[in-house]
Amino acid sequence: MLALRSTLFTALMIAWTLVYAAFFVLIGGFLSVPARFAVIRFYARRMLDMLRILCGLTHVVEGLENIPSEPHVALWKHSSAWETFAQFLIGPPKVLVLKRELMFIPFVGFGLALLRSIPIDRGARGTAVNQVVERGSARLAEGLSVLVFPEGTRVGVTETRRYGVSGALLAARTGCKVVPIAHDAGYYWPRRGLLKKPGVIRVRIGAPIDATGRDPRELNEQVQAWIEAAIAEMRR
Repeated sequence: MLALRSTLFTALMIAWTLVYAAFFVLIGGFLSVPARFAVIRFYARRMLDMLRILCGLTHVVEGLENIPSEPHVALWKHSSAWETFAQFLIGPPKVLVLKRELMFIPFVGFGLALLRSIPIDRGARGTAVNQVVERGSARLAEGLSVLVFPEGTRVGVTETRRYGVSGALLAARTGCKVVPIAHDAGYYWPRRGLLKKPGVIRVRIGAPIDATGRDPRELNEQVQAWIEAAIAEMRR
């Protein structure tokens, strides 16, 4: 039954994403940026409703009071596809830093462009970092926060890899705050495999860190240590 429910959810997720992306592309160009994010929040909420109904998977958030009112850089753990939807519902509108290949998906790519996303070529390394800093600075100046998955790709929930420096460097250059965000979604919706396990995903938002004058690598190490420790504590 779990496999059947997971398969049904996956099929509906793909269909809902393509249909809604086409709808969003049709109307998005006529909307203000805040209105675009309001429309996409509806998409994300319905996605999580389907996940709850079909798979029995919900979530709770701790530390919402830690999210600053001003634009900031959010550094999220990336162990599942779940956080790519849920982040639209947690905190203010955030611009995604994402791999360039996603922009080529029909309808979805144009929708991501309407949301002011920052596509990068992950193979370009130094050039990619410069793109994040340059475009991210512009988005912050527009009043939007920036979300970076510092691991660069999804990793197993019990694993980690060296954090990329772009998010920390962006925060240090602009003098904004960094907000670390940990979650255990990978235990319920793994990065590989079809099954979605029932349960409650825990999301923990850390205290904002002032990046002004900080060494980006040192800042990265602090964020990584906090995120991995928070996940370990959640699973005890």
